[in-house]
Amino acid sequence: MTDLARTAGLARAALANLERHRRRIDALNVYPVPDGDTGTNLTLSVRGIVDALERSTSATAAELAAEVQRAATMEAKGNSGVILSTIVRGIATALARVVGTVDGSSLAEALRTGTTFAYDAVRPPVEGTMLTVVREMAEEAERPDVSALPLAEALGRVVARGDDAVARTPELLETLRDAGVVDAGGVGLVELARGMLHELTGEPLPDVPDVVDELTEESIHQQESAHRFCTAFVVEGEGLDLDALHARLEALGDSLLVTGDGSVLKVHVHTDEPERVLELGRAVGLVDPGHVEIGDMWSQAAARERWLAQLQAAAIAPPSATALLAVAQGGGNHEILRSEGAAIVVDGGPTANPSVGELLEAITAANSEHVIVLPNDPNIRLAAERAAGESTKDVRVVATRSIPEGIAAALPFDPAADADANEKAIRAALAGVDAAGITRASRDAVVDGVEVGEGEFLGLLDGRAFATGEDVWAVLDALLERFAGDGHSFVQVLRGDGAPEAGEIAARYAGRVDGLEIDVQWGGQPHYPMLLSAE
Repeated sequence: MTDLARTAGLARAALANLERHRRRIDALNVYPVPDGDTGTNLTLSVRGIVDALERSTSATAAELAAEVQRAATMEAKGNSGVILSTIVRGIATALARVVGTVDGSSLAEALRTGTTFAYDAVRPPVEGTMLTVVREMAEEAERPDVSALPLAEALGRVVARGDDAVARTPELLETLRDAGVVDAGGVGLVELARGMLHELTGEPLPDVPDVVDELTEESIHQQESAHRFCTAFVVEGEGLDLDALHARLEALGDSLLVTGDGSVLKVHVHTDEPERVLELGRAVGLVDPGHVEIGDMWSQAAARERWLAQLQAAAIAPPSATALLAVAQGGGNHEILRSEGAAIVVDGGPTANPSVGELLEAITAANSEHVIVLPNDPNIRLAAERAAGESTKDVRVVATRSIPEGIAAALPFDPAADADANEKAIRAALAGVDAAGITRASRDAVVDGVEVGEGEFLGLLDGRAFATGEDVWAVLDALLERFAGDGHSFVQVLRGDGAPEAGEIAARYAGRVDGLEIDVQWGGQPHYPMLLSAE
């Protein structure tokens, strides 16, 4: 087997195991800020390296090392991903020098070089993080009885030491100790190594721990980060000076990392001035817009807290005969679904589909062996069905296509009734519901034979184009008249971003549409100023 094929195989195995633990690692993420994305950032970073390996045509170890180093720098995501990229750069540097078989001695040199690169990049280095974990893994590999072993046996010892180091991270870092959790980045690092060990030995991987079991009240409710925006970008050029750029950026934030080499740098910083940070990067080289990432950590932290609090609340709630799980966007829609009995509402919709893992987490957390899932979007149905298939519970997916359908379906739900009775009642409720939505066209188009101009409002009825107009009221008029003509007596309007005020809607239609009772609620969904259901 060539160096390229073997390296790619090990990297794929590392990525596969990391993906199994991604949501758990996100949940554990409280340091350096509780934005809940460490697992995701590590996964995206490693996926970028794997993609580069699968495209590679390198013929020598030196060429392969250079490709891995560049991919690690270019694809690093977030604080944890950038630190991982420095570790990978060091490991690649050491392995490029190996002549013959990679063994325990080679592993020791690679981990030591990776550790040195990482400690040099983080200023000042903080113990109790993935730095501590990689250092202890390197120390284990350097033990004479370990470095003399074949690669697989030596890696097994290193993984065991990594597990021990992760367990002790709260002893070294006050933030972790106060939250009652271990370091998320350290967990990710060990799971990467465990995935490689599995590839080498074929030994079964241990089950992924239940997220809820590792959470504490303190780990869920964390203070916001000092700075708001996580800003990362790549700078390319000639003779780039890492230290000089680091010095210029220090005053603009914290969690600052500048890694790479004289031709390509990765910058990561938590700041309130992302544009100023980018200006300093552009002053020394070319900043690729495709590799600029600016994330609102305050919003991410709030979303993490809401999600974990839901999981914890569902897990400790009294057991029910059946649990209801729904997917929706918008704070108001979440509240409506919870008021109708949903144990957990997963955030997701047309532009933000939840993963199979996230849905499976919710199914697992629900305190019932029988779960009904309302995906509320055609694009989420498949993920919901896959999550149902992976669960050991009795999980029924009712293929609701929109939030209005989901709300109508949830209305007859009874947690004390069995799954068969609930599923029958939900499907009966859906049979009498028509759902609609009003959005705005982003370009001129013909949708289902209906012409719509850029910026015009487009009314969709049961998923198909129905009416258009420059005025939202004209489209709403057409939908309500259709509902009245079809014999419906009740319409619920869910207001989203850009919707008229509730009072305007109520005043416009007071006694105007014969036979229709109109209930207006705040849904908060993006992209659709109004969503409607008619019964």
